[in-house]
Amino acid sequence: MVKTMFKLFLIEDDATLFQEIKERLVSWSYEVYGVSDFNQVLQEFTEIKPALVIIDIQLPKFDGFHWCRMIRTYSNVPILFLSSRDHPSDMVMSMQLGADDFIQKPFHFEVLIAKIQAILRRVYNYSVDQLELKTWCGAAIDYQTNTIRNDYGSIELTKNEMFILRQLIQQKNKIVSREALIKSLWEDERFVSDNTLTVNVNRLRKKLEELKLGNMIETKVGQGYMAVEEVQTL
Repeated sequence: MVKTMFKLFLIEDDATLFQEIKERLVSWSYEVYGVSDFNQVLQEFTEIKPALVIIDIQLPKFDGFHWCRMIRTYSNVPILFLSSRDHPSDMVMSMQLGADDFIQKPFHFEVLIAKIQAILRRVYNYSVDQLELKTWCGAAIDYQTNTIRNDYGSIELTKNEMFILRQLIQQKNKIVSREALIKSLWEDERFVSDNTLTVNVNRLRKKLEELKLGNMIETKVGQGYMAVEEVQTL
């Protein structure tokens, strides 16, 4: 079971958007908190003690800039702004107030995840390996040595192959788009093209065949790839 390690404070007044973002972040094993009283944002922040704050600019009572100023008075916690406003001055203001990054709405969720991971890596110097499964389909995975072993033997993966497998296992039984994989690799400073991704996945699958796990990485034509826990039948 993946352990939750980071609390995120999502300051967003759009209930539908909040719930959508929360559900997606929870699926990535983040612990997500929202605001119950927009007059008491700072108090709730101090009670939650989040590792990262995600804040909208347009909010009831006071805007996101106000709460960014207040939070910065007490804490250096990383802050990521979300905004539907497209004026350059908003981004400039957020940076001047000490924000770590800025995303304009609408946005792709994969971009939000990539930015959150990048900020947490930079600020807390954590390894994403700490958040993920150590076993998959009965095989033991050693992220430090990039090896996988089961009763059929042991294989060693390249860094790219292990990174791809890790991303797929993290969302096992769910399709991960090719675009999401490429963006994750790029964000982790392992830039790959669409063609290179195909080569890496094919090599990964071929190596996994030695452990009788080659068919556990499925290609979803026109969509992406999926790591499964058991062979699925139609």
